[in-house]
Order: sequence, then C-alpha cells, then structure tokens
Amino acid sequence: MKRKLGMGYCGLACCLCAQNGTCPGCRSGGCKDREWCRNRSCCIEKGLNGCWECADFPCDTGLLKKPRARVFAAFAAVHGEEMLLDRLEANEKAGLLYHYEGQLIGDYDVPDTADGILRLLVSGPEK
Repeated sequence: MKRKLGMGYCGLACCLCAQNGTCPGCRSGGCKDREWCRNRSCCIEKGLNGCWECADFPCDTGLLKKPRARVFAAFAAVHGEEMLLDRLEANEKAGLLYHYEGQLIGDYDVPDTADGILRLLVSGPEK
C-alpha cells in the first residue's frame, strides 16, 4: 500500500491502485484520465478533499455510481479518511486484493450489496 497517495476525490483508493505504478495519485494531479473525471472537477470547484466532504453527498455523479467508491466515500464521511486508510491497509495485510491481476476489480467488488462491501471493509476477510 502506498498510503501517501491516499484516496481519490471519488473514494477510490489511489493508495492501492495497480493501474500505474508511477502515478502520484488523483489529488496530486496524477491520474491520466483526470480531465474527464466529474468527481475531481466538482471537488476542486468546491474546494473539497473528496466527495465525502460535500453537503450534497451522496450524489450519483461520475464514479460515485460505482458501489465500491460510494461505500468508501460514505465510510470516510462518517469515520474520516485516515480510518478508511487504516481499514484498507489492515485488509490488504489480511490478503484482500483491491485489484486482481490485470483487472480493475478486486475483492471489494465481489459483494453484491453496499452493506456487503461495508462489512468486508470493516471486518476484513472471513476466516
């Protein structure tokens, strides 16, 4: 985990992204797709660190349509970004994969409900 990369504006975990090993993270302007990202544009316009800080959260804008990003952002709204990073780091150490090899999906995409993703985030993998 590259904790210093933190979270993307939308709630996706830049710190765990396997997409680009040299990317400095979304909030450092590193994402190659940043110009089309509606969440990034909105947060910058409003002066927010992430969607979870917005008075209009949750909305259905951009990547917040993805259950994983929405659950992560909701968790950060309640518990803070540092606690979210703590949970993601603990889960990675316990064997959860954010991205499967060569894919943009991983263990957090397996549960079929937001509650299931939240349980996985909070409790980690079943033993």
